[in-house]
Amino acid sequence: MDQLGAMRAFIRVVQTGSFSAAAREKNTTQATISKKVAALETMLGVKLLTRSSRELSLTQVGAEYYEKCVSIIGELDEAEASARSQVASPKGIIRITAPVVFGRLVIAPILSEFLSLYPEIKVDLTLSDKHVDLISEGVDVAIRARELEDSSLIARHLFDNPMLLVAAPDYLAQHGEPKEPTELRRHNCLVYSMLKTVNIWHFFHQDKNISVAVNGNFQGDNGDVILKLVLDGTGLAQLPVWMVDEHLKSGELKQILSDFVAKPLPFNAIYPQSRYVPLKVRCFVDFLKQKLSDKTLYQ
Repeated sequence: MDQLGAMRAFIRVVQTGSFSAAAREKNTTQATISKKVAALETMLGVKLLTRSSRELSLTQVGAEYYEKCVSIIGELDEAEASARSQVASPKGIIRITAPVVFGRLVIAPILSEFLSLYPEIKVDLTLSDKHVDLISEGVDVAIRARELEDSSLIARHLFDNPMLLVAAPDYLAQHGEPKEPTELRRHNCLVYSMLKTVNIWHFFHQDKNISVAVNGNFQGDNGDVILKLVLDGTGLAQLPVWMVDEHLKSGELKQILSDFVAKPLPFNAIYPQSRYVPLKVRCFVDFLKQKLSDKTLYQ
């Protein structure tokens, strides 16, 4: 039995959630993947997975074995990648996750160039505003607009994300334009629910930090939805400059309290802590850092 091959198959079955998904990824059959996992269970003499008609779940022994398999295969891949990187070009699948709007507006426009530069790399991009566990989900790089919270991960700073307070002219005509942050308390403030301080907006003015508790009739975890509500005149919101720049230029939106600088969000590339970072990961992060630094819009 090819034990390493069986371990890799087992890992991807767990991470994808099904034998069929793992088989499609490996360009093989579901029966082949199932046989590899079954052979692994036979060799170990334990049940790793509990199978039902609708879902798979790890047994207690399977969960412990899975974590060790991820570690072992990761070490092996690192050793191979380290040796090959001396003479080979980056190759393989790189699994990336990023916030939905950032992926659409920032990553998507530069992906073709990246794939042209590195023809042996395949990109598997998942766009989600939810927190993703990199290890259990098999993700190589996560783009996140937050500080690093897990010491088992590494953060590569990409840029500080300027936030602008904006509203539609129709909203301002009806409700008036606030002249200082404290006036936001009487406005309908639409907030992004994935931030730690959901209903606290932070500003910097004349060497002073100003925090304001805001309220409104909507909060959500997707920037596109918040932007649409602002454009419709429902309320005002703090949004990244790269989301609203074209709407400011067209006059659909107006920046408010421009003298009060909103606290920027740090955008980081997050990847698992390791003695050796795979070449494909280094290439992608370096490429993204370089492309973003070229855009003065984000500085």
